[in-house]
Amino acid sequence: MTPVTSAMPVTLVTPVTLVTRAPKRGTDLAMSSLEGVDDPKLEAMIETMFLAAHADGEFSDEERRHFLASVESLTDRRLSGDRLTALLAKIEKALDEGGREARLAAVKERLPAGKPREIALSLAIALMAADGIIRTSERELILEAAEALEIDRDRAADMVRDASK
Repeated sequence: MTPVTSAMPVTLVTPVTLVTRAPKRGTDLAMSSLEGVDDPKLEAMIETMFLAAHADGEFSDEERRHFLASVESLTDRRLSGDRLTALLAKIEKALDEGGREARLAAVKERLPAGKPREIALSLAIALMAADGIIRTSERELILEAAEALEIDRDRAADMVRDASK
């Protein structure tokens, strides 16, 4: 794992070096590229981040703007503008129709076991930890996502600890 230095240190698991910091509100996500990750995997990672952004039951227009800017930065603008807006609309509709459990199952189907699923959960955790507080609703999502993605609870707890340093 690569420790990240910023206002809030965050460690993320990576097959490609990902990471500096992942704020939830108020600042842009500054991460290196996910170049080489195919679209279905990339979309699954973004969906996991979207579920994290919704975990506390709030997703204001300001949070949405910051989320969109973060995803554009993370993907080196590979996903931006109308394409990103359409993806988020598709994710929101699927979430409304099927619920979080179904969406996590869909993410699992698109991401192979191991590092890709850990990266998705790491991105979500970093997003939730960025404001310095992981709320109860966010902890519940972390545990639910870890179980759905077949990531050991102890491993997920380590990821939360690393993100909260």
